[in-house]
Amino acid sequence: MKKTIRKIVPAMLVLVALTTLSFMAAGVTLRLQPKQGKTCTITSKVNAMTMIEVQGQTMNMSQTIDIRQSYIAKEVTNEQSTFETQIEAIKMNMSQMGMKLEYDSEHPEKTSPMLAGQTSEFEKDLKKPVTITYDAMGKIVGDDTNLDMNQLSNVILEMPEEELTVGSKWNSKKTQTVSNTDFEVNMEYTVTAISKKSVDVSFTGNAESTEITGTYNGTASIDPQTGMVINSTTKSNVSMTLNEQGMSMPVTVVGTTTIEVK
Repeated sequence: MKKTIRKIVPAMLVLVALTTLSFMAAGVTLRLQPKQGKTCTITSKVNAMTMIEVQGQTMNMSQTIDIRQSYIAKEVTNEQSTFETQIEAIKMNMSQMGMKLEYDSEHPEKTSPMLAGQTSEFEKDLKKPVTITYDAMGKIVGDDTNLDMNQLSNVILEMPEEELTVGSKWNSKKTQTVSNTDFEVNMEYTVTAISKKSVDVSFTGNAESTEITGTYNGTASIDPQTGMVINSTTKSNVSMTLNEQGMSMPVTVVGTTTIEVK
């Protein structure tokens, strides 16, 4: 368990429609340009079902994890943006064989005794500001942060060089680290709609390493002015093997993650 997160009058409607069509026809080029000095909050929620095979038996565990993370763009240029970010709060609920476990970083007195020794994975990241720099294309400049539960990586996507129109596709590939395990994530994005307020995309992807495999699919809305995700929904199916006390335990996690930025 330790290793294991949205009337105007008819004449005005016509005008809005014409404006939107004009914008869509022109396409859009995404670049990372956050508003310098503005503090934003990422709210993410994970609903997951974990299945663990132990000596021929399958144990099912349902989980919800809520994470609240703040960030501020400290310095913004045409070439890169430097963010300071920290996880403000984590809340987790688990249910297994009728037993319910609870953890709330803002109310530690509610922590279930069985989780008391297992929350260090969360607590090491809480209220600890880290600095991350990205270039204008959404790629990390220099070393990545060690923040395991960092949600900023889900809000800043790697963007293509070319102008986008409805139907455009692009791919990204990056390495992520969770609990000292590295795995490569390959994603393909497809533009489904463009307006002045958002660039909407659908995506599919997969993760591969010697220890972790998985598939992803979902949708996201990107602010064309800042290049940052406004909201997203991701469905995932991830498999791994845990080795504990000489036993190999196959683990499958099926979940849905929703993210909103304000």
